Amino acid sequence: MRAHLFPPTLLSAAVLFAAVLSAQTPSDETAIRDTIRKYAEARDNADAKATEALFTADADQLVSSGEWRQGRAALVKGAMSSSKKETGKRLIGVDTVRFLAPGVAITDGPYETTSANGTVRRMRTCFVLTKGKDGWKIAAIRNMLPAPPAN
Repeated sequence: MRAHLFPPTLLSAAVLFAAVLSAQTPSDETAIRDTIRKYAEARDNADAKATEALFTADADQLVSSGEWRQGRAALVKGAMSSSKKETGKRLIGVDTVRFLAPGVAITDGPYETTSANGTVRRMRTCFVLTKGKDGWKIAAIRNMLPAPPAN
């Protein structure tokens, strides 16, 4: 006599349902790219309210100078201060989007700022985003200014 904890059809249905729930869709990737585009626009426009709306409450950012901004309020304050100093154009690209778990993604890409005098600063950036009832929000940003190779 075979004992089943779950009937095979119920178990199959549960596995299929879990797979469907955890699947990321192309629209998730589009929404993530759109969130980062909105972040760049909000920074270029020095729009604190629009910037704030893109972050989770506990978001943080490690900037290329080594400053660690913790919490949405500190992040927005730092972003607005930085936008006032850097009055040129900002370009944030997304080379890759990788889903780490259902509702969690990481992106990597170039980050360039052009100052008012035309000086270009080339960096890399990494965003961690989470998906909640309000869509995809930025949970963390890590910016890096590449250093020359160590000898």
